[in-house]
Amino acid sequence: MSALETDLSPRSFGLLRGRVVVVAGYGPGLGAALASRSAEEGARVVLASRTQHKLDDAVERLREAGHEALAVATDVESDEACRDLVDRTRSAFGRVDVLFANAFRMPPMDPLTQVDHRRISRAMDVNVMAPLRLASVFADSLAEAHGNIVMVNSGVLWQSQPEFAAYKLTKGAMLHMAQSLATELGPRGIRVNSLAPSYIYEDVNKAYFDWLAAERGVTHADVYAEKADLNDLKRLATAEQIADAAVLLASPLASTITGVCLDASCGEFHR
Repeated sequence: MSALETDLSPRSFGLLRGRVVVVAGYGPGLGAALASRSAEEGARVVLASRTQHKLDDAVERLREAGHEALAVATDVESDEACRDLVDRTRSAFGRVDVLFANAFRMPPMDPLTQVDHRRISRAMDVNVMAPLRLASVFADSLAEAHGNIVMVNSGVLWQSQPEFAAYKLTKGAMLHMAQSLATELGPRGIRVNSLAPSYIYEDVNKAYFDWLAAERGVTHADVYAEKADLNDLKRLATAEQIADAAVLLASPLASTITGVCLDASCGEFHR
């Protein structure tokens, strides 16, 4: 672990013991952390993304660690594929307790008046319509289990830079959708919450910091310090630490919490 990283992850408490967790939008970084932390907390885990061989590799690692896991190649933009995800999850494990909606697509980082609107629409398809599709097809199963949905949003919600405008547009729509779903699905016993991390110190952002450092003629540590200085704790969260917050929202400890957006920004934003 580098000097820029701090291991503050708690030991396992069995917060998800006996539960079945679906990670829709599995990938390196946060997706992998959501899967591993859920498994460590006792869940059986279903991994869903487009690429089967990457899912198979991840499932093999989880099984080698003693966890139960299933890989289901899924296009979250397809109604049929999402229904198949539900069916295969129930066939394997008999129930669904938690849905992590983690898939996203980054639109162009251009001002709204200059961006290609078709590319915003494509980002909307993944960032808004896909989690809505998943919530719709999983609702009956989640109602049976009195389960819950955690939608991974972004601290971009509270940013105002022009280059983030299109991404903020999609994530703002996602937030309002999640709140509406909390109201709609609450009477069925389903909680719906959002999680909004700021910079996550994982491979993608590490590479971005390397690029910024090279552009500016400074060091990676200088860029890290600049980003960390924006928040109260003066550090950036790791993917595992953001996954801890997601697991908390998904666990029985949050049984009275629904319709909220939890900032996981080390104090960059106060909401």
